[in-house]
Amino acid sequence: MPRPYIINALDIGSGAIKLLSVAKKPGENYFEIISQIQEPSLGIRKGVVIDVQGVAEIISSLVKKAEGDSGRKIGSVYANIGGGHISCTSSRGLVSVSRADQKISEEDIERVLQAAQAISLSSNKEIIDVFPKEFIVDGETGVKEAVGMAGVRLEAETLVLCGFSPYLKNCSQTILNSGLQISDLIPNSLASARAVLTSREKELGVCVLDIGAGTTSMTVFEEGSLIHTAIFPVGSGHITSDIAICLKTDIDTAEKVKLEFGSCRSVYQNSQKSKKSEKKIKIEGEEPLVFSKKELSDIIEARVSEIFSLVDKELKKISRQRLLPAGLVLTGGGARLPGIKDLAKKELRLPCRIGVSRIFAGFQADPSLSTLCGLILEGSEMEEEQGNFSDFWKGIKGKLKKIFRIFIP
Repeated sequence: MPRPYIINALDIGSGAIKLLSVAKKPGENYFEIISQIQEPSLGIRKGVVIDVQGVAEIISSLVKKAEGDSGRKIGSVYANIGGGHISCTSSRGLVSVSRADQKISEEDIERVLQAAQAISLSSNKEIIDVFPKEFIVDGETGVKEAVGMAGVRLEAETLVLCGFSPYLKNCSQTILNSGLQISDLIPNSLASARAVLTSREKELGVCVLDIGAGTTSMTVFEEGSLIHTAIFPVGSGHITSDIAICLKTDIDTAEKVKLEFGSCRSVYQNSQKSKKSEKKIKIEGEEPLVFSKKELSDIIEARVSEIFSLVDKELKKISRQRLLPAGLVLTGGGARLPGIKDLAKKELRLPCRIGVSRIFAGFQADPSLSTLCGLILEGSEMEEEQGNFSDFWKGIKGKLKKIFRIFIP
């Protein structure tokens, strides 16, 4: 009977750093949670690690607690990369088919994707990954699987994901300084999408919006392929700051108000404030904080509408504004705000749902854990590939290539 393997996922977020360990038996879809732990994050600004040693110490503390709870050693993790420095650009590669019988091979696919990476980048930028949108065989477009087809000329339309090298190295160095090895680094937006989307949604056309504490990431899929991604430097933490400023209270109280009473619903159409709509919160050593539900809703709606406005402009850039049949999938901690789905439908004029991962029964109601679940799924897929002896060294080679690419100047 095959032994279960352990997958460890590390979500380095602006609001919290989360560590999840699960066990999975090869060939099964059931995941057993071994440990789940998190700590408030310090030293991270808008998804970027700015204090390498400080964040490494937090991760080390999480690892020690998780190992103490589970009794298992944690040696390596699948982690996320975030921040507004991540961008994308379209590129095309072109190669001649190498085989004498003109059959396209896996080697040809690798060569054409490598050719697509021959783009001009500034000295402090580097390529994170390349995603094929379609292949073109002898001028015939729309090919998704080109291996085995006959042709002379092979082209690839790709989306190239790039990042700021110093920030990418900060992320890698932070994990290594905590005493962990890196199994893989996956962009935050792709991990979330991996957890919450169905194959049908990706085929029809869908936008995933992951609203984190410091940033909001957006990914768009169509015909099964990634066609666009963007990260905005605004998130649910900015809503908390807005509440603190407008209600003239401290940030911890503002967060409490947001979580307990916050909503995107303008439930009061008239400007008259009744006593029933007012809330009082007793703050130790200070006067009670008094506010109306409408006032709080207006503060929250203004910031959420700003996020949706940025999304709408981005969709317009790629000619997908109001043209995604599978609509919008909201996930991340910010997606827990009551009424945010209705506001998204109104602002973006698209169907909308809240995206949650369903790989663990206990995670179904919490969109803030989507990134962790996506990292687990990516890790599971890689571990399954390595489980086959014939693919073992191929998997190791792929992992090493991704890891050491971060350190190449």
